[in-house]
Amino acid sequence: MTDGTVRIDGTTLRLPGGVAVRFIRTLRLPETGTHPLPPGLGEFPVRRVGDFPGTVPPQWLARGGVMLPVYLREAMWLSFAGTTEPAALQVGVGKVCAVSGRPWSDRLSDRPQNYVVLPRQPWLDGIKSGKGTVRQFVAVPLGLGASVEGQVTGEETWGGVQLQTFPLNDRELATWRAQRAQEERLRAVRARSMPQPGYGAAMPAVPAAAPAYAAAPAAAPRGGAAMGLGVGGSMRQEVYKDDRGPGDWAERPAGRVFVHLVTPPEWRRITGEAPPPSPVDRATYTRAGLPWFDYYDEDAEDVDPTVTLRGVRPVGDWLGDDHEPWQPPVPQQIEPLGDAPGKVVGDGDW
Repeated sequence: MTDGTVRIDGTTLRLPGGVAVRFIRTLRLPETGTHPLPPGLGEFPVRRVGDFPGTVPPQWLARGGVMLPVYLREAMWLSFAGTTEPAALQVGVGKVCAVSGRPWSDRLSDRPQNYVVLPRQPWLDGIKSGKGTVRQFVAVPLGLGASVEGQVTGEETWGGVQLQTFPLNDRELATWRAQRAQEERLRAVRARSMPQPGYGAAMPAVPAAAPAYAAAPAAAPRGGAAMGLGVGGSMRQEVYKDDRGPGDWAERPAGRVFVHLVTPPEWRRITGEAPPPSPVDRATYTRAGLPWFDYYDEDAEDVDPTVTLRGVRPVGDWLGDDHEPWQPPVPQQIEPLGDAPGKVVGDGDW
C-alpha cells in the first residue's frame, strides 16, 4: 500500500496509486442546450496551502491541501491523463459527490455509484446531471446559494473541490499486474516483428495560437476569498459505470486532498504571484476555427443520473443572464476522440 501522501508536480496533483489530476481552464458553455466538449485553454496553477501560513485563512491551514485561482463564472474540467494503475476516484464539490449527489463519504458505493474509474474515465467536466450528459463546473462565490453544495445541502460551509482515491485491493491488484505484465510481453514480441518506421514522417499539425483574452469578469462579492463550484451549460459526456464492484477496491482511501478555490485578487495577496489572465472569449475562439470535441467509448456503460443532481440549477439563476455572445462551432470544428516528486501536500480536518 502507499503512504497516503499527495504531491504537486508542476500543475499536476499526484495522489497515491499513480493517480494524476490536473485542473484545466476552458470555455464556459451557454446555460441552454447541449454542447460538444469545450477545449482546454491551459492549466490552473496549484500551490500548497501550507507554504503560505501567514496569509491564508486559518481554516484553510486546518484543512490543508492546495489552492488555485479562479475567476467568477470561470469554467474548468478535471483531467486524469497520466494515471497508471486502476483506481476509484471520488470527486466532491463542497463535499457533495459530483457523480451521485450524495454527501461526501470515505466509502465506495455502487447504489448509486459515487466515484469515477481510472484510467477509463479520461476527464470530468461537471456534475452527472443527465443520461449521457454533465453540467459544466463553473466557479461561484460562497454565500449566494448558487453552488452545488448550497443547492443540495442548503448550506455553503466547505466550497472547493475534494479528491479521494482508492486502489484495487491486494488480490485484485496482483491479478491486474500479472495480466499487465503478460500484455507487455506480448507487445514487446509484436514490436520486434514489425518494421521500424523511417525518419521523415509527417508531424501532426500544430493548432493555431490561442486568441487574445477578454476583459476580466466582474469581481466576486465581498466576504472572503473562498469560492465553490456551481454549474453552467450541459455537454455530451458519460460517466462510466464500474464493471468491477466496490468489493474489488480497498476498503479505505489511500489518499485525499482538499482543493481550495480562491479569487484572483486574493491569490495575488496570498501568494504574491500574478493570477492567470481572464478567460478567453468563446466567440473569438470559435471564429478562429479552433476545435471542440466529442468523445465516445462504445465498450463502456454510462452511470444513471440521480434526482439530486438533475435538479441543480445553473449559476445564471443567481448571477443573471450570460451576456457573452454565443457562436456555435461548425461541424468541421468538432473532432471525435476516443474509441479511440515534489513536496508532500498537507492534509487536515475536513
